[in-house]
Amino acid sequence: MNKIIVLLCALLTIQTSTFGQLKAKTNTGKNVLLYEDGTWLYAESISTNKSLIKLELPQTNSKDKIITHTGYSFMYNELHEQANWIAYELTKEETNKLFNRTNKFLLDPKVETGTASYKDYEKSGYDRGHLAPASDMGWSSTAMAESFFYSNISPQNSSFNRGIWKKLEELVRTWAIENKSVYIATGPVLSNNLQAIGPNKVSVPKYYYKVILDYSKPSIKGIGFILPNSGSQEQLQSYAVSIDRVEQLTGINFFPLLPDNQEELIEKTLCIGCWSWKNIKTAKEKNENKTTESVQCSGTTKSGNRCKRMTRSSRGRCYQHETN
Repeated sequence: MNKIIVLLCALLTIQTSTFGQLKAKTNTGKNVLLYEDGTWLYAESISTNKSLIKLELPQTNSKDKIITHTGYSFMYNELHEQANWIAYELTKEETNKLFNRTNKFLLDPKVETGTASYKDYEKSGYDRGHLAPASDMGWSSTAMAESFFYSNISPQNSSFNRGIWKKLEELVRTWAIENKSVYIATGPVLSNNLQAIGPNKVSVPKYYYKVILDYSKPSIKGIGFILPNSGSQEQLQSYAVSIDRVEQLTGINFFPLLPDNQEELIEKTLCIGCWSWKNIKTAKEKNENKTTESVQCSGTTKSGNRCKRMTRSSRGRCYQHETN
């Protein structure tokens, strides 16, 4: 435990433990929250300093540590070689894209046990699917680069990654714009006996989840999604569930810092009509994937030859090689 927290604990009565923070009480009776990075905050200041509270961090039964990058935090699962969950806040301002995709996948230097690598996905037939989407990290060049760490990647069917999963990511950005900010936790549903790929035996999830919290008054609300790792033409609403349902499936306690009365109400309720279901796209986004003429895809086939498909994408890649 961080040395600062150890020193503070000598003066505090620890009440409960969560991952990323400890709830404690001073000798004078004041409630405080202690964080693994050595920072602390009076609990009473939550309402006036909401931006300082790591509201997005889940609580689990795992003893693995929380790792934090510029744009997101996560807990890595060494057995399955991917994150149990990725969590971050996305604000309206952060949906303004300032930096383009790097498309440079990297080992995560903060994962001491090592992450998956290119060889695990090579010729596997699966996309290197983002958990925290790169498009949510375009507000920072560092956040964008770190979104391509393999700790943020999971094996996804291409029809899922480029289809309904992408639609959900776009919809969440719309909600961030409409609600000023949202808190997001997302990841694979990990279990025993999953198919594995590559030398590191990266598990291939059968399902993925995403939970979203709008904590802006007066319309405080939450929603969850559970989606199979396959292509789908269904509407996103058909995969919407209560946050409680996602917690039951994953064993993860989302948004534990919410006041108990709010947490119970928000997480057990599924209100489809409380959310909009039409994406907002800026003019830049609408024109982002368009060029004036078709060009040959710059991607490489499994046999090592250049792809022969033609594309109008500004990135110069066809649909198959767009995210690889």
